[in-house]
Amino acid sequence: MKRVSLALLVLAVAPAVTPLAAQSLLYRPANLGGTWVPDGGVVQFNFVHRFYVTGDPSHKVNNYPTFTLAVGLGRSVGLGLHYGSNSQVVAVPGVYRPNENELFARWRVLGSEGQPGFSVAITPAYNAAARSADGELSVDYTVGRLTVLAAARGMTKAFGLDTARAAFAGGFVARLTQYIAVSADLGSFVSPSTRAAWSVALEFLIPSSPHTFSLQASNATTSTIQGNSVGNGKMLYGFEFTIPLHLKRFSPWFHATGRPKLVVPEGAAVVKISQYKFATDTVRIAAGATVVWANDDVAEHTVTFDGTEPGSPTIPPNGTFSHRFDRPGTYPYHCTPHPFMKGVVVVK
Repeated sequence: MKRVSLALLVLAVAPAVTPLAAQSLLYRPANLGGTWVPDGGVVQFNFVHRFYVTGDPSHKVNNYPTFTLAVGLGRSVGLGLHYGSNSQVVAVPGVYRPNENELFARWRVLGSEGQPGFSVAITPAYNAAARSADGELSVDYTVGRLTVLAAARGMTKAFGLDTARAAFAGGFVARLTQYIAVSADLGSFVSPSTRAAWSVALEFLIPSSPHTFSLQASNATTSTIQGNSVGNGKMLYGFEFTIPLHLKRFSPWFHATGRPKLVVPEGAAVVKISQYKFATDTVRIAAGATVVWANDDVAEHTVTFDGTEPGSPTIPPNGTFSHRFDRPGTYPYHCTPHPFMKGVVVVK
């Protein structure tokens, strides 16, 4: 417990950094998709796992996992799949399907998730278990550390029945620090109403990484448009973990070009940062020359010297750091978030 408390304290007082390009759970509660669209060239993998334990005598663990796989097409369009392996959306006798697949697309027509002001997204979907054409209109409003969300949902064949239904949901996320947030949401079908779905969660941004993690309590099972609209009568506990896969790591076709043309002072040396390593282990320069570090990686890095030489702040993706060396000597350095990354500057 002491180690856990210390870790939370470090997160609370750590200096602010910008979350890397990926879906961030610090901007949406557990049962709302928000207006998130994966960045272009990023495949997003999210894993939600919820469970409850039955009472005496069996104490059986009932698991409700949902997998999300989505890819970004440009800046405002994403395509994806939600897959739940233990769905309760379709429970008609003789028609029950434990697997639930939801194909979806999302078009963010206004704003950008996490930026101040309004964001709006339209999400058409098809639920294969219910054989229903579904859809959602999502609106987010962000001001300071608070994001408020609302969603209007429609289904042509809710629960696999020949019945068109509508549902509404709303929630909020309050970011306590750059790394920690709390959230809650509530959603339900209308006309006729069903048991409302709700969730509360504690979200974390893992420092110097694109990953976010949440601890959740909810009464909803699968994380789909229909699954997030109805509760099942039991409190489930669980977590969600987000994993972005940057395609530029595997192919130059997807390499980002977000940084302006690199301007290098005359006589300066350039060290590129990529694939979690400094491309040049040893740099040799004359006294008075400059070294420029260019971060071509998907993660944040630093240039931290082992001696007293002042190093860099956090260098974001597509960012740079320059330092002039006036005195001859050997200057070993490393990356603070990733200490296995090492290099040395030799000044003659």
